[in-house]
Amino acid sequence: MRRDSRLSGVLHVLLHMAEQPGPVTSEVLARAMGTNAVVIRRIMAGLREQGFVRSEKGHGGGWTLARPLDDITLRDIYDALGRPSLFAMGNRTEAPGCLVEQAVNAALDRSFDEAEARLLARFGEVSLGMLSADFHARLTARPHGHEEIDHG
Repeated sequence: MRRDSRLSGVLHVLLHMAEQPGPVTSEVLARAMGTNAVVIRRIMAGLREQGFVRSEKGHGGGWTLARPLDDITLRDIYDALGRPSLFAMGNRTEAPGCLVEQAVNAALDRSFDEAEARLLARFGEVSLGMLSADFHARLTARPHGHEEIDHG
């Protein structure tokens, strides 16, 4: 089953944007993420509607962050992406007639609900500022100094 990696990808893009001194074009972000600029524009437009990024048109334009990294949580971005499914597992049948399967579904549903609540709570505790600090600590600890891998 294919995993939904949009959250990871968007977080990656936003952290790269934070490292840039000015606006970043959709084309540059698309190269960094190995995707098409149209995909980036679609995602970024949704984030713009939620107030996380802004866009500037024309020469020298592109995407910039609209809020400080410490003011944006993983939960904020997850919600802005439309709350994609967190788990690949699920019930075999949603409305079974079999009482055994009903018992199985009830146990799984409770477990999935509890796990989702805990994961979403954790997402709300982690800011992009925390991710940026982790990145900078890793960058400083590299043997070759402050060179970041260029995705483009």
